Amino acid sequence: MSSTLTILNNQNLDAKLHKYTNVSKEKIVMSPGFWITWCNLPEQGRDEYLAWLHGTYIPKVLARPGVLSAAHYESEAKAPMPRAGRLKASADPTAPSGDRYILIVGGKSAHVFVDPTPAEFHATLSDQDRKMLAMRIGESSNIMMIQGQVYGPEGKNRVNDMDFSPAIQIGSFNAGSYQDEDELAAWYAQWRLPRSMGTLPGCIQVRKLVSISGWAKHACFYEFTSLAARNENFVNHENFDPAMAEWTDRVVRKLVHAPGLPNVARRIWPPVK
Repeated sequence: MSSTLTILNNQNLDAKLHKYTNVSKEKIVMSPGFWITWCNLPEQGRDEYLAWLHGTYIPKVLARPGVLSAAHYESEAKAPMPRAGRLKASADPTAPSGDRYILIVGGKSAHVFVDPTPAEFHATLSDQDRKMLAMRIGESSNIMMIQGQVYGPEGKNRVNDMDFSPAIQIGSFNAGSYQDEDELAAWYAQWRLPRSMGTLPGCIQVRKLVSISGWAKHACFYEFTSLAARNENFVNHENFDPAMAEWTDRVVRKLVHAPGLPNVARRIWPPVK
C-alpha cells in the first residue's frame, strides 16, 4: 500500500510540475552552488600544502559529479575599504577565524556539495591527504547558493560564469538581528547589485549568496578584472550618491562579519595569465 501511494504521489508531482512549469522534475534547473573554504596556514609547510592543494586535492574535488570549477585565492594584507572602521566582526570566540586563503568551488547546485558532505568526502581521502587538511588553521566552510546577481561592465560578454576572476572581494556575515533581514535584502536588490555594482568599472560579476551550511547565513562574492581596478573604482564608488551612501552605511554597520572578513584577494590557482 505504501509503495503504491508513493508511486501515485510521484505521478501527481510530475503532473503538477508539467502543468505549472511544463517540465518534469528531472529537468528542473537549480541555482548554481558554491563551496567556499577560508583558512590560515602555518609558515612551516605552507609551500608543501599549497603544492598538494593545487596538484592533488583540487583535482579530486573537480572529479566529483556536478562540480564545475575551482579557484584558490590569497588575501591581501591591507586592502583599502570604504569608510574604514565601520565593519563589525563577531565577538563569538567560537566563530571561525581563518581568512588568509580562500578556496571557491562551483557546482551545478548546492546539493552537489552535500552528496557527499565535505566531512564524508574528506573521510574517503588518504591518510596523507587528511594530514595535509589538518594543517588548516581557523578553517571555515560554507555551502551557498545564489540569492541574486548582476554583471558589471566587464562581464556583459562573459562566456563562463564559473571561470572565476583574477581578483575578488568576498565577505561572509550575519544580519544583526532577524528584524534587519528585509532591509538587507532590499538594499542588495534595489541598490548594491543593480545600481552600484552593475555600472562599476572593473567589475565582472557580483553574486549575493545565502547559505545552506556554515557559520554565516550571507555572503557577497565580487569579481574584478584586477586588484588595481577594484581598488581604484570600488573604494569610493558611492561618493556620487550621498543618499545611497547613507543607506549603505546604515545597513553595513548592523552586519556581523566573520573575523578578518571581508577579504580582497588575488587568484593563485589557476595561475593568472
